[in-house]
Amino acid sequence: MVKILVTGGAGYIGSHTCKVLARHGFEPVVYDNLSRGNRWAASFGMFELGDIGDAARVRSVLEKYRPSALMHFAAYAYVGESVASPLLYYRNNIGETASLLQTLIDFEPAPVVFSSSCATYGVPNRLPISEDHPQQPINPYGYSKLVVERMLGDIDAAHNLRSVSLRYFNAAGADPEAEIGEAHEPETHLIPLVLAAARDATAIKVFGNDYDTADGTCIRDYVHVLDIADAHVRALKYLLDGGATCAVNLANERGYSVLEVVATAERVTGKSIQIELLPRRLGDPAVLIGALQRARTLLGWKPERSDLEIQMRDAWKWMTRSS
Repeated sequence: MVKILVTGGAGYIGSHTCKVLARHGFEPVVYDNLSRGNRWAASFGMFELGDIGDAARVRSVLEKYRPSALMHFAAYAYVGESVASPLLYYRNNIGETASLLQTLIDFEPAPVVFSSSCATYGVPNRLPISEDHPQQPINPYGYSKLVVERMLGDIDAAHNLRSVSLRYFNAAGADPEAEIGEAHEPETHLIPLVLAAARDATAIKVFGNDYDTADGTCIRDYVHVLDIADAHVRALKYLLDGGATCAVNLANERGYSVLEVVATAERVTGKSIQIELLPRRLGDPAVLIGALQRARTLLGWKPERSDLEIQMRDAWKWMTRSS
């Protein structure tokens, strides 16, 4: 069985990807320090505890399993935290990734599927956002993802280590079988926050209702986590078949406003949700919608669970089962 090393495989997107990898006949090897992941989520394949910056530990895992490729999810991913503690993000997301990649090169270069982000684009100057849009991140989190993308391009030129950087828009939903789901601490994603407000009869904070959108609230492009996982497996197969280094958006090409998300949650849960209206947050673009033509062409990928209500129902099923 083909083994795939999955750093950060105990996290939200990593764990769903491991489940899909196993379903496609691969053997995931989860490598995670559990600082932000959950041990219960690493239930598909083998598990190894460790830091990506610990070269000796990484090498021992590489020697033990001899994986055919690396999927790299391990990173800190809170925008606000990155602004408050930029060095934390530069050290972990950039410095430790550099160590990981050096260890991989020293052992045996293997293709890499990298968990990147639409945060590398910053505030868009055109919509939908395609892969050739200028990358001008506005926070350390987005910048850290951009640096790793550039790092991977340079490493390919120097060491023939090919990679695909997947730039997701907003990951949403959960495993439809409710075996795993979203469980961040603290939670910052809108959909689980809205569902938690419905469950707990609390208010959801809405930051700004004066944007240039139909209802005045921000619009975002939501992609089901299972579709994101499927794209990772497609990117892996593309690389194993000899595909060249590239970056690919994972998007729905449609957006939903904050108030549309709230209304959808009310339909799904059957509960009324209170809104606490607050001023805009600094740096929040009015609209973020991605283009996915390259994903269609290069990976044969399109989102299968694109409807917001489907994403919400899967997330609600997970939340109510695990609460």
